[in-house]
Amino acid sequence: MTDLITVWQRSTVAELSWISPSGPTGIPVVPLTLRDRVCVALPYSMADLALTLDGRHAAFSVTDQGAGGQVGLAGSGPVEVLEDLEGREFAESLVEQEALKHPPTRLRGDSLIARRENWWWVPRMIVTLASVESTRELHPRTRATDALLVRDHHGRPEVGVVTADRWSDQSGSNIELWDRGGGLLAGADEPVFVFSHQHSPDFERWERWSRSGRLNGESLLVDQAEGTPVGEGPAGPLPPYSLLERYSNHRSLARSCRRGIAEAERRRRAGGLMG
Repeated sequence: MTDLITVWQRSTVAELSWISPSGPTGIPVVPLTLRDRVCVALPYSMADLALTLDGRHAAFSVTDQGAGGQVGLAGSGPVEVLEDLEGREFAESLVEQEALKHPPTRLRGDSLIARRENWWWVPRMIVTLASVESTRELHPRTRATDALLVRDHHGRPEVGVVTADRWSDQSGSNIELWDRGGGLLAGADEPVFVFSHQHSPDFERWERWSRSGRLNGESLLVDQAEGTPVGEGPAGPLPPYSLLERYSNHRSLARSCRRGIAEAERRRRAGGLMG
């Protein structure tokens, strides 16, 4: 079995999956390491999601074809969530790692001047895998239609890679799934979340598509849908934003991060800051 931290360090993109209060969920992330532990550093635009991870177990997975190894890999265990509201930990330990893997961070935080100008990008919610309780090899995502299936196993996430001929985005539709590992899914009318992600070459566009619903046998009854698979491979291609779209996206992200930071400052004044 390939070591999780080795695959994590070699990879550019990864996934974080967990059981939120509303059910199984997952997001694409930039894989980082902090003091020999795998971690992710979420911007404050994602603070509400990060807070649902506190005190829970999560699965940290790499399933992009060729990313870090010949097979996909997932490691699961309890997580720790640190609100790095001043961005000290991120700036001291993580920003250089992220800049190497994520071009937008290179632009926004690869120098002191850039960090001052884009101050809202430096505060982070750092989610760390406190201990690796289990690891599992996964079939890599090699097709645009491949996705990660997240299931609830006694309150802890269980992940696998699945595919479908067509990912209907209609609520109430049934999608026949196939386990890319060759087994049977054998769903027991259980809530599941299926997602994948794709990005433009410059990473300014990094989009998740997903389906949530109930798995019965090998069939997913869709409740909610977001996006659709794009391109020939698991990571895209998505065309880059136009200059105007890029500017609009940057402004929207800045507003979301500033809102998240303001809410965190209110929590801190109320005595609710973690870490």
